[in-house]
Amino acid sequence: MTSISADHRENLLGGSFMIGAMAAFAAEDALIKAASETLPAGQILILFGLGGALLFAALAMIDGKPLFSAAVVSRPMLARVVFEVVGRLFYVLALALIPLSTATVILQATPLVVVIGAAVFFGESVGWRRWGAVVLGMIGVLVIVKPGTEAFSLLSLLAVIGMIGFAGRDLASRAAPRSLATSILGLYGFLAVLVAGVLFSFWQRAPFVVPDRDAALYLTVAVPVGVGAYALLMRAMRTGDVSAVTPLRYTRLLFGIALGIVLFGERLNTSIIVGSAFILLSGLFVIWRGKRAEL
Repeated sequence: MTSISADHRENLLGGSFMIGAMAAFAAEDALIKAASETLPAGQILILFGLGGALLFAALAMIDGKPLFSAAVVSRPMLARVVFEVVGRLFYVLALALIPLSTATVILQATPLVVVIGAAVFFGESVGWRRWGAVVLGMIGVLVIVKPGTEAFSLLSLLAVIGMIGFAGRDLASRAAPRSLATSILGLYGFLAVLVAGVLFSFWQRAPFVVPDRDAALYLTVAVPVGVGAYALLMRAMRTGDVSAVTPLRYTRLLFGIALGIVLFGERLNTSIIVGSAFILLSGLFVIWRGKRAEL
C-alpha cells in the first residue's frame, strides 16, 4: 500500500509538471506565431535555439554544473539530440508543406508512441483502462482538429517522422543519466533546436531578416517561456511513470484554445467543446487510475 501511495504521489507530481509545461508551450506557440508574421521559420528556430541555449548555460553555471561531461556523450543523450533535431526539423517542414490540421493530428499521436515505448523499453505495465484513456484523448484531438478527408500523401510522412522524433526525445530524456541536471538537458536540447534552424534555413534558402521591434519582443519573451516549458517537460518525463504523465500532453490543446480566444479572437464551436471534454476526461481518468494497482 505504501509503495502504491508513493507511486501515486510521483505520478501526481509528474502530471503537474506536464500540465505546467503544456501551458508554457502554448504561450510559446502564440509568441512564435506572432513573430512568424515577419521572420522566416528557420531564423526563428536559430534565434530561439541560441537564446534558450545561452539561458540554460547560464543557469547551469550558476548552479555550478559543468557544461560538458562524459554523461553528455552517453548513448541516451546522443540519441536525444538526434531525435530533437529530427523532431524539430521535420515537423517544421511538415507545417510548411502540408495542411496544418493534418500535421497537428499526426503530432498528437506522440503520447501513444511514448506509452508504447515506455512499455517496450522501460517495462512499464500499461493496463487496458489506461490505453482506453489515451485513445479517448486521441478521439478528442480528432474531434477538435477535424482533419481533412484528403488521402494520406507522402508529404505527410514528414509529420510522422517529426512526431517519432519528439516521442524518441521524450523517451531518451527518461533514459538520460540522472547525474545530468535539467539545465544541461535543456542546453543541449536548445542547441539541437539551433541546428534544426540552420538545416531548415539551408533548405529554405531564406535571406536573413532583421527583426523589427515587435518580432524582437516576441522572441525575447518566448525564450524564457520556452526554457521554462522545456525544464518542466524534462522534469515531468523523469518523474512518475511515463505512461501516466504523457497523456496529459493533450492539455496543450486546451491552453492553446484559451490563448486563441483571448489573443486572436477565435471562437468556440461544438467540436472544440466536445473534444476538450474528451481530453479532460482522459487526463483526469489517468490521474485517478494512479491510485489503483493497475499500473
